[in-house]
Order: sequence, then C-alpha cells, then structure tokens
Amino acid sequence: MEFFADYAGFLLKLVSVALVIGFLLTMMSGGKRKSQPGSLSVTKLNEHYDAMKVELDRQLLDKKALKSLEKEKKKKEKLEKKEQKKEPAVAESADKKRLYVLDFDGDIKASAVESLREEITAVLSVAKPQDEVVVRLESGGGVVHGYGLAASQLQRVREASIPLTICVDKVAASGGYMMACVADKIIAAPFAILGSIGVVAQIPNVHRLLDKSLIDVELHTAGRYKRTLTMLGENTDEGREKFKQDLEDTHGLFKRFVSGQRPQLDIEDIATGDTWYGSEALENKLVDVVMTSDAYLVSHYHETEVVHVVYKQPKGMAERLGLSFFSVVEQKAVSWFSRLAQSRGY
Repeated sequence: MEFFADYAGFLLKLVSVALVIGFLLTMMSGGKRKSQPGSLSVTKLNEHYDAMKVELDRQLLDKKALKSLEKEKKKKEKLEKKEQKKEPAVAESADKKRLYVLDFDGDIKASAVESLREEITAVLSVAKPQDEVVVRLESGGGVVHGYGLAASQLQRVREASIPLTICVDKVAASGGYMMACVADKIIAAPFAILGSIGVVAQIPNVHRLLDKSLIDVELHTAGRYKRTLTMLGENTDEGREKFKQDLEDTHGLFKRFVSGQRPQLDIEDIATGDTWYGSEALENKLVDVVMTSDAYLVSHYHETEVVHVVYKQPKGMAERLGLSFFSVVEQKAVSWFSRLAQSRGY
C-alpha cells in the first residue's frame, strides 16, 4: 500500500507540473502561432541496397574472392564510364529516369493524406513522363471524405501523365481500395486483403435508457433532414429510411468511381462489401500483378534511380509536450514495477 501511495503521489505531482508548463508555453506562444512548414526527406534506395550487398559480400566471402569481386566491379565501372563518353545523350537520359516511392499508412480519418499531398506536390515539381510513382499503400478504409481526398491526390499523378503504381503488402480495403483503383497498375502480395467495396455506418442510441431514468433530450433542427438518426433522442422510421438511403447513395458513388477507374471489373459482382486475398483478387481483376513491394522495387534497382520521399509534418507544442510527458511516466512506471516484482520474487 505504501508503494501505491508513493506512486500515486508521484503521478499527481508530475501531472500538475506538466499542466502548469503546458499552460505557460501555450500562453507564451499564443500570439505567435503560424503554420510551420514540415521537412522533406529523400533517400536513395539504390545506395541502401548496394550497401547491404557490399556488407554481405564482405562478411561472407574470403579475401581472395572479395578481391576478385572488387576488381571485377572496378572494371565494370570503368567500362560504363567509357560508354557514357561515347554516348552522353543516352547516359544523360538514363540518369533522369527515376522511380519515386511514397508510403501511405491509413487510419480511419485518412490522416496520412496531409503528408501525401505535400509529397505528391514535391514529386510532380520534378518528375518526367518517363518516371514512375510507386505508393506503398496500407489501409482498411475509413471516412468517405478523407479517403475521397486521398484518392483525388493520387489522381493528380495520373493527370500529370506520370505512371502510377500502387503496391499493397497487407490490406487495401474500402477507402484503401478507393485509393488503389486510381493506379495504372495495382500490385498485391499473395495474402494481401483487397476489396470491401461497400459502405457501413452505425450509431449507438441510449434513448430508452435515458427515458427509463426520466431524462429528456430535446433536439431542434431547421430542415427536414438536418438530423436523421441521433444518439440520445428517439429515432423515427422516416429518419432510418433517409439514413439508409444516404448509405445507398454513397455506395452508388463508390461503385461508379471504382468502375470508372477499372472498367474491366464486374462492379455489380464485386461491390458486395466482400474481400479477397491477392491471388483471388487477381482472378477477379481487382489487381494486375501478385508480388510484394520489395520484389517490385528490387527489380528496378539496376536500371532506375529509386528514391524514397517522405514529408514529415511539424509537431505542435502540445503534441511534443504530451509525448515527453507520457515517455517520462512510462519510464518511471517500468522502474517502479520492476522494483516491486524483484522485491516479491516475481
């Protein structure tokens, strides 16, 4: 009991200090809040791939074999430089061919679209028609407007006449597939999950519980369909029917969008809300190739400059403070419970 009392006291002091510091920092920066630009990170994946290969050769080959390999490599580089001098135009053209790799890890709000829009803007400012944009997409879907915006960002690549490839290693369902279908080519791992072309919504209603407790809830609206279903008030059959109709309308919009991007699909057969694994998705024409994103990128390392582009959003003061606070609490909690476990022989 003494341990828990001490621990509770420590947490209370820590929370109090964090709140005071947070309040002071917010007051200090309140009049200076301006949107701070994020940072763009560009990594050449070819160099990373070559570095791993060189390290493995160094660890696995004996001195004689390693020396022979290095000699052969230098000979090859010398020959390439000689060819470039003979045909500079061809060499220059080859140098300009790039494959831009972007990542989209989607949550229910499609929050990653904020970084995606910046990354696409940056890539389109330098990309050429012979280049390619590859998006490694992972998402189980979410809100319609969020994923609709994300799909629209990908359409910017298509409109710029830059080839767009979507790679799905795990899941691209519902809103995730809405994004994927924009691509010129969809590549999925054998056991990736794709599809779920449907719409779902649920709203809890506690009206009967409140009514039993003699609690009234008043809801006033202007407009017949300003509110169809509510969480607290009594829902009507008319409101339910309108809500269902809205879902059907959204589903129809979803189907038209997908069929417009991939006319080869039998949309009425596919748009049931069902999902398929990669190999099955290929049979149903939801994807074009069954392959992992790693295999696809490796196949381009020898002929294309592959660059990974990441836009990092700036963190606000409150977010940074929150992360620091929870980090301190976690470390202290682990320390205290470790001591407790040791003292009791756990």
